[in-house]
Amino acid sequence: MLTHPRPARFRRERVLVVGCGDVGLRAARALRGRVRLLALTSSPDRVAALRQAGLTPIVADLDRPESLRRLSGLATRVLHLAPPPRVEGARWWRDARTAALVRALRLRSLPGALVYGSTTGVYGDCGGARIDETRAVHPDTPRAHRRVDAERAVRWLGRAGVAVRILRIPGIYAPDREGGTPRGRLLKGTPVLRAEDDVYTSHIHADDLARACVAALWRGGPQRVFHVSDDTELKIGDYIDLAADLYGLPRPPRIARDEAQAQLPLLQMSFMSESRRLDNTRLKRELRLRLRHPTVATGLLQPAA
Repeated sequence: MLTHPRPARFRRERVLVVGCGDVGLRAARALRGRVRLLALTSSPDRVAALRQAGLTPIVADLDRPESLRRLSGLATRVLHLAPPPRVEGARWWRDARTAALVRALRLRSLPGALVYGSTTGVYGDCGGARIDETRAVHPDTPRAHRRVDAERAVRWLGRAGVAVRILRIPGIYAPDREGGTPRGRLLKGTPVLRAEDDVYTSHIHADDLARACVAALWRGGPQRVFHVSDDTELKIGDYIDLAADLYGLPRPPRIARDEAQAQLPLLQMSFMSESRRLDNTRLKRELRLRLRHPTVATGLLQPAA
């Protein structure tokens, strides 16, 4: 008896999660039961935990491109959340991991869609301006340059026919995420900038980010960029003060920028050198995402559902 393959529209979707950390696992929970879930991991020690979470682990390493060949043709949709590696030397601006993933996916049949989790750091300092996705990128840090390179790489995949959507993500928070609230910082009494030196920052609750990732796997135009941020418009110091009030902790001291440069780590200062406010109209209109935590005032107190 002859059998015929089922038409594509009747086959079960296969979603590959690359970078299955906190947000990837949240997205997987939202997808469980609706698709077949695959997860790329470079650590055999994670295989059991990923299986328990409902994902089929694929042991391969983005830093070893030869191990990625088996990914080609495996998934109908890809969620890429893996960060670029830290690179020194002449190619400090490259994201070799994303380049390797793109090459592997092109070896056989392409996925229908790929969602890449980038960062709003690609814009650099915007002087506190409110910006939308048409703003030109102007990265100021090595890690932001590497994100721009990754965006370029996945756009190349888009030119081959994949529906690529780029999510530019600000600070991720959640009470049930490790280091996901300012509580630890408040307990240490870490200072913040005084109002005249302070900068605007943006946020997204980890659950809303995961929901945006899932939505973008099916919705949104090809080669489209989205700001995945909530509606909050606060400067960093005001955000930390709000958290202190919500947690019943003392507000941190305010210091001048020159004092902060002498007291705070370089990485922390880099976040205090860029100021921007994000327009999230596309997120709501095109991905049709209704934020469960539209402001940090509710999200900082409410654990994930």
